[in-house]
Amino acid sequence: VQLQASGGGLVQAGGSLRLSCASSGLTFSRNVMGWFRQAPGKERTFVASIGWSGGLTYYADSVKGRFTVSRDDAKKSLYLEMNNLKFEDTAVYYCAAGSVGGPMARLQANYDYWGQGTQVTVSS
Repeated sequence: VQLQASGGGLVQAGGSLRLSCASSGLTFSRNVMGWFRQAPGKERTFVASIGWSGGLTYYADSVKGRFTVSRDDAKKSLYLEMNNLKFEDTAVYYCAAGSVGGPMARLQANYDYWGQGTQVTVSS
């Protein structure tokens, strides 16, 4: 199984980025997908998740109203649309695949596969 995150970069505060996560070797449609991030010197934290067939979505409070998670099962891909970016959104963003849905999808321990991460840097 491979998860390849991409789309990160340097953006000014208030700007937007769209992250993508391409999967292979995975029955993508049967997995709950999530985004997590790790800021410098901090632990990795939950950002957003999306259930099977684009069902239930969950967001960290810090990104609600600014970030949108989506998936395309035909393309076996996960996306994170990030708008109105803030300096504190600076982090390495990871995509992950798991099998536990609902609110438990916010827990890292419920994910079986992880991508390598993509750096998002927001300048203030």
